[in-house]
Amino acid sequence: MSKRILAVEELMVSFDGFKALDIAYFELEEKELRVVIGPNGAGKTTFMDVLCGKTKPQTGTAMMDGRDLVKMNEQQIVELGVGRKFQTPSVFGSLSVFDNLLLAFKTDRKVWRSLFYTLTPPAKARIEEVAETVGLKDALPMQAAYLSHGQKQWLEIGMLILQDPKLLLIDEPAAGMTDEETAKTGRLLLELANKHSIIVIEHDMEFVKQLARKVTVLCEGKILTEGPIEKVQEDPQVIERYLGRSHGTRAEKAVALAGSGSHG
Repeated sequence: MSKRILAVEELMVSFDGFKALDIAYFELEEKELRVVIGPNGAGKTTFMDVLCGKTKPQTGTAMMDGRDLVKMNEQQIVELGVGRKFQTPSVFGSLSVFDNLLLAFKTDRKVWRSLFYTLTPPAKARIEEVAETVGLKDALPMQAAYLSHGQKQWLEIGMLILQDPKLLLIDEPAAGMTDEETAKTGRLLLELANKHSIIVIEHDMEFVKQLARKVTVLCEGKILTEGPIEKVQEDPQVIERYLGRSHGTRAEKAVALAGSGSHG
């Protein structure tokens, strides 16, 4: 029987009187891969910001392992086991792939204060294992600046994995990728879901279909519907307000167009 890792209740975020997020209930199970979709301004990024401590809600709770993320700061949330990857990869271009992963390796940070720190064989083996998982084992000596956009995304995912997170928050991983890179990223996320709980924000509906897991649709800060991608695509409210509303806003039309196959 699956165990719940995250339970969100009555979560509300307001900016200058505008209700950006109003989630009555959301839950995620251990080793579940959930994709969150919705038009621009739906509250997707705000939701991620709350879960990682960047934004504080006016009301509500987000319980993980018996602790309320809402009452914790960003560092405490990281230590609890929440890792976030933003849309734009943030790696150290002047360092090798190996050194990027080494800096991210989960260990006592005090060791980095010593000039005499020696990489242990188990640590080296773990870094190489993660590099192989994200498809970068052959690129370990390469300077990160010379990686493709997709490879930089995979490197940052690898850096997150080395923090041993229980929950991964990943923002639009397919943005800017080639079709081949997008497919490979989908396979990677499915593999990672065997060990981690994952929430992915995505616009590319073909990529969402590849993940083929439960989808949550946000609209105007609220959960519009949840379920398998096939059910969500046929939901009249989703079609009207997100996927195919001919008289929608410019933002909704742009998102619907992006969902038709582009990766931008």
